[in-house]
Amino acid sequence: MSSDNIIFKIKEAVGNYPDFPKKGIVFRDFFPILQNPELLEELLNVFQNYIQTHIPGLQCIAGVESRGFLIGPALALKLKVPFIPIRKPGKLPGKVKKESYSLEYGTVRCDTRWHGLSYGILMAAKPIWRRSMEASVRLIRSIGGVVEHCLSVMELSDLNGRNKISAPVYSVLQF
Repeated sequence: MSSDNIIFKIKEAVGNYPDFPKKGIVFRDFFPILQNPELLEELLNVFQNYIQTHIPGLQCIAGVESRGFLIGPALALKLKVPFIPIRKPGKLPGKVKKESYSLEYGTVRCDTRWHGLSYGILMAAKPIWRRSMEASVRLIRSIGGVVEHCLSVMELSDLNGRNKISAPVYSVLQF
């Protein structure tokens, strides 16, 4: 099956919920992909093929809580590289590095423990990732890491999140 057909199958599986969580918003639900092992494997293969083609020398995958924790570890296992969590404040023990970012309703923070791995990609699965993804990029760079690419399952193109991220972005699906 061609990669275009595979991506079409993956996109067809995404659930659409109009007016959720509020009127005028269409919620894109990628959980049906996780509930179909064959489709999940195809999604992981799409990412693996992209990484092997565009990111030689990959050392690790960092995932942004919480949806990045669903795809990131599976992809890291497939590629035989470590997975680094980027978590909400107060969820990691020991010495952590912190980065804050602003939302419409206030300031939030993300934390990580990054142990000397210097060349990787950042994985987020949620479609509205422009602020948390860019904060995560800054966080990794602040401790000497290199963010080679940012990967996402879905991108909501009308939000222009890609233009607010200071690293190359690859999204499997665009809506």
